[in-house]
Amino acid sequence: MSNRLIITIDGPAGTGKSTVSKMLATRLTALYLDTGALYRAVALKALDRGIPPGDEEAIAALCDTTEISCMTDHDGIRILVNGDDVSDRIRTEEVSLAASKVSALPAVRRFLLPIQRHIADMCSIIAEGRDMGTVVFPHADVKFYLDADETERARRRHHQLCGEGVKADFDEVKKGLTVRDRQDSGRAIAPLKPSDDAVIIDSTTLKAEEVVEVMIARIQRHLLENQNNSKV
Repeated sequence: MSNRLIITIDGPAGTGKSTVSKMLATRLTALYLDTGALYRAVALKALDRGIPPGDEEAIAALCDTTEISCMTDHDGIRILVNGDDVSDRIRTEEVSLAASKVSALPAVRRFLLPIQRHIADMCSIIAEGRDMGTVVFPHADVKFYLDADETERARRRHHQLCGEGVKADFDEVKKGLTVRDRQDSGRAIAPLKPSDDAVIIDSTTLKAEEVVEVMIARIQRHLLENQNNSKV
């Protein structure tokens, strides 16, 4: 890929965003940026300190003494908090729900925004999250919004957790997704929603490979349009 690109993939949990984003990043030789992991890192540190995830004043103070950095490996990005690798610890349901609350706090969004944009300044990225196309990268080259039926999303999330060795009850996972959807969609700041120019893909009956092919076709069209415009 010759030109630096910013591709955003937004959508609720369990739609296959992570899997698809990693596959797309590999296909395009781009960096996979799991922005949700950054919010999870803040949430984890708050939980470790006994700070309620809705206490903005305390969490804002926490951000002032927190350094979040990323490093890449064969699976994508690993997250470090003050030098400690927390990539595995941030994947629990407790952290997921706390991250949803933390992500609604203006102080946290201000803290993480420059980190995300700085990464995009360095290379082509596939940015996965919930407000990538609407807030963080409003001028992204191509934006996608991935959705799926709630039951299918719960099945995928449950399968993912079990595959990671996390004990999880399907009904509890589904209930957690419902709560998280309500929190993410109803927050006043950067709510979960597709941007006006996003390509919406329903992945309920699609395999990850099929979703990636749809995305590749749209990205290639974007590149071709840019190439033709440059000749005019």
